[in-house]
Amino acid sequence: NLTEEGGPKICLVQCRPMQTTGTVEPVEIPAEVEVRRVLFKSKGHTMGGGISRRLDRVIYVRPSVYCRAPLNRRYEIARLIGRLNRATSERGEVTTMLMGPGRWGTTTPSLGVPVSFAEINNTNVLVEIAYEGGNLMPELSFGTHFFHDLVENDIFYVALFPQEAGVIFNEDLLRALPNQLSEVLPDYGRHGDCVGLYDVSGLRLRIFADVASQGVLCLAEGE
Repeated sequence: NLTEEGGPKICLVQCRPMQTTGTVEPVEIPAEVEVRRVLFKSKGHTMGGGISRRLDRVIYVRPSVYCRAPLNRRYEIARLIGRLNRATSERGEVTTMLMGPGRWGTTTPSLGVPVSFAEINNTNVLVEIAYEGGNLMPELSFGTHFFHDLVENDIFYVALFPQEAGVIFNEDLLRALPNQLSEVLPDYGRHGDCVGLYDVSGLRLRIFADVASQGVLCLAEGE
């Protein structure tokens, strides 16, 4: 900010230690890839070190539907995410990526999905999407809502800005797969238009991130 005299005024809002996990070795991100195989590609806006990790399933909250949902439905969707999170722990070793609009863990549904950390603690990769539309404000948390929890639970964080130059986000790659939400939680099947539960093992979906280049790529290595 500037003072009335035009001088600088610095306000310290948050001060947190930054810790990275994951591999300490450089991660080689594939350079030449077919765009149709890319779920998302970006640079910067990650937290969690370098990784190369296969994903078994993706839980995806569609921004375009969520932003039009009434307040009570947004809270229902948050509780649904918690149910899916518990179902993950019951299935054992399943690598899960959770994607959705705005801030995960906000107390204000207009900013994102109002979950508690206990409702997403079995997630391996957490993605916040800066979606502009409806009455959803595209302000991301950059992991600050659950900072220490993300670090302690080795959860990799990505902030995705689809409108930025050079960023790729292809939700059709997921939506071409069967939505298993009704099979896993029949009582919540009515939310299938907004929440997708996808088995991505057949795609051989893998996320790459490199600390040095700050690049991140989520790629379907299979057919």
